[in-house]
Amino acid sequence: MLITDVHVHIYDADTPARPWPHEPGRSPAPSKHPRGFTAEEMLGAMGAVGVDRAVIVPPVWAGEDNTPGLEAAARYPDRFAVMGRIDPYTPGAEERLEHWLEQPGMVGIRMSGRWGTKETQARDALEDPAIEWYWAACERLGIPVAVLAGQSASRLAPIAARHPDLRLLIDHSGMRGGETLAEALGGLDDLRALARSPHVYIKAGSAPNASRQAYPFADVHDYLRGIRDAFGARRMLWEADITQLGTKNTYAECLRLWQEALPFLTADEREWILGGAAAEVLNWPEPA
Repeated sequence: MLITDVHVHIYDADTPARPWPHEPGRSPAPSKHPRGFTAEEMLGAMGAVGVDRAVIVPPVWAGEDNTPGLEAAARYPDRFAVMGRIDPYTPGAEERLEHWLEQPGMVGIRMSGRWGTKETQARDALEDPAIEWYWAACERLGIPVAVLAGQSASRLAPIAARHPDLRLLIDHSGMRGGETLAEALGGLDDLRALARSPHVYIKAGSAPNASRQAYPFADVHDYLRGIRDAFGARRMLWEADITQLGTKNTYAECLRLWQEALPFLTADEREWILGGAAAEVLNWPEPA
């Protein structure tokens, strides 16, 4: 089994050749990597801890250009795939979506909190009938959609009900923002409700970022057990969100948490979470 990290931001610096959008309200680049994070930097981090593959998620601060991610996947096809950004409000989006998975290296879509051409947050778009065609097309075309749901996780339930074969992935263990751990982990009931839909999955990661403790981040174990109980390991995909890691946790510790530090997981469950589910859900099989 190959270990797969399903959430890494790879992006170019903000330059005249590839400028970032500078609209008000767009989230900023992380302070640790304000000028970009390259495929080669990620490969170095992966090699240091034993991660085999990663899914590139182009970040909102760099705009809707998937080129850096697709170029990385083209250079290293056995190491990277892409869940790219598409703004369904832009002219031509319907035609682009029809050919989305024909792009070499593209395995899905990632929705974060903002689309570039509409003054909206994802929680508004999740209830917008004007883009019902988008959910229907992703279901029909077999395009997995990852969503930075946060406080809006419950709004995914009607979409999952209308489109039972649509593969929806919830980012960052479904964690919410907030100043306290209780606020960050306050969405477990919404996640349990979503888990009743068999094609809703969860990216199991980022809990170390919310933890108030050092490794093994014991204060988030019960929350992660609740996710496992709701979804089962076959619907959990490991992520670390390396460019957003805090000062108290490392990439290696994010991996070790799932390899050895959660006593409620079996060896088989660890294998599904660390790679098996990603290969299946994203149609990204291991190389022959």
